[in-house]
Amino acid sequence: MTRPRVLVIDDEPLVRRSMRRVLADQGFDVITAASVAEGFAAFDAHRPPVIVLDVKLPDGSGLDMLSRLRKVDPGVKIVVVTAFGETANAVRAMKLGATDFLKKPYDLEELLHAVRSAAQSLTRERQLKGYRKRDQTRFARCRMIGHCPAMQAVRETIRKVVRSDTTTVLLTGESGTGKELVARSIHFESSRRDSPLMEINCSTFQDALLENELFGHEKGAFTGASYLKRGLVELCDGGTLFLDEVSEMLPRVQAKLLRFIDNTSFKRVGGNVDLTVDIRMVAATNADLEERIRSQSFRQDLYFRLKVVSLRLPPLRERGEDILLLAHAFLERYSQEFHKGFSRIAAPAQQVLRRYPWPGNVRELENLTERVVLLEEGPELELCHLPAELQQAAARRGPVGRMEGEPGLGEEVLEALTRRLAQQGLEPLPSLREVGDVYVNAVLDACGGNRSRAARTLRLSRQGLLDRLKRIGQGAPSSPSVPRC
Repeated sequence: MTRPRVLVIDDEPLVRRSMRRVLADQGFDVITAASVAEGFAAFDAHRPPVIVLDVKLPDGSGLDMLSRLRKVDPGVKIVVVTAFGETANAVRAMKLGATDFLKKPYDLEELLHAVRSAAQSLTRERQLKGYRKRDQTRFARCRMIGHCPAMQAVRETIRKVVRSDTTTVLLTGESGTGKELVARSIHFESSRRDSPLMEINCSTFQDALLENELFGHEKGAFTGASYLKRGLVELCDGGTLFLDEVSEMLPRVQAKLLRFIDNTSFKRVGGNVDLTVDIRMVAATNADLEERIRSQSFRQDLYFRLKVVSLRLPPLRERGEDILLLAHAFLERYSQEFHKGFSRIAAPAQQVLRRYPWPGNVRELENLTERVVLLEEGPELELCHLPAELQQAAARRGPVGRMEGEPGLGEEVLEALTRRLAQQGLEPLPSLREVGDVYVNAVLDACGGNRSRAARTLRLSRQGLLDRLKRIGQGAPSSPSVPRC
């Protein structure tokens, strides 16, 4: 593991030696310099992330050096050392971007604490930068899968919204339709992408707690408020605030939120100073806000302020072939994640997926696909992999053995079945297997020998039907048999 590097710039040899010994004992790689010139040379050669800098140096001012170092590397952490009583220097150092300052004479434990804090803050910043880069990769492109007209309209509206940095957006739609994904897409597609995206579910907080989470509080604002707390509104300055389930926000917080949207300023709980921030607000709900307004549980004026742009996310059952597009995307994702071999969905399973009503929408489809890939094996997601209750619910919405627009086969199959039974000359009580074999051939007859169509009608994969026909003794069979699960 690489030792964190620290550059100590001080003109006193004893101070440099003691700092080197103490910091090296704590695992730091220490470089020292005795002047501004030596300090810049060491900085250029080693680019240390943390610097301990004395204000008074023989060939120049440490504060001037601080300013120049910050211009070269804005991310460098600098702990400034000042003589006792030089408060003005300390204040100036902090304004110039110093991470911390120590007053001489200082305790070595103070030095260690200051350097450790500087190194840790640098690590946190790097981690945060990594998380942001990961999120940008994931959400910077509007990755909402689907070609149905409603989703095309959603994507087009997002493209228009991101051109404005301030437009407030209201997302509506059933639970699981992708409102959070849209909010993230709006943020990462906009010029605010490098600033924070803060998210909060309004239904999980009581009235006072939600106000505190959003707007923060001053030290001593209430019993137990032993420190100043910055709320999400303040923390996401320059970025985006996503309010999920905004319909559950209680009246007192609604009023304060409305004032904030109108004025772009707010007071922390217990505070007297107006604070101004620059954020975009995206709100989401699966409730009927107009009905909430009629019942006086949601403010009409806040509703109009939130819905400058209103986007309705369609339920999955209204998205037609998007269901299979999404299912294949989830199948590919979780096959890679779980190191499985799933690559396709059998035709009978596709029919069930298309006809199931999906009350949980996209979230339910994703969870189902994840569960199947985790628990089952095979290159193909088969009908028998799907839960029985899902198949039953799909069957209640209509036949699953037929593609959209394909004519029914009921009468043809009955005629073929009657004809085949007469030809077979079976015993008065044939076995279930014998009847099943006759039925398979009858369906194949009714489909005019088209094996793919027969497989769909029988709710089998094509290869499964071929295997079954081979067993029956037809040589090169004609459609897939029931997936071997």
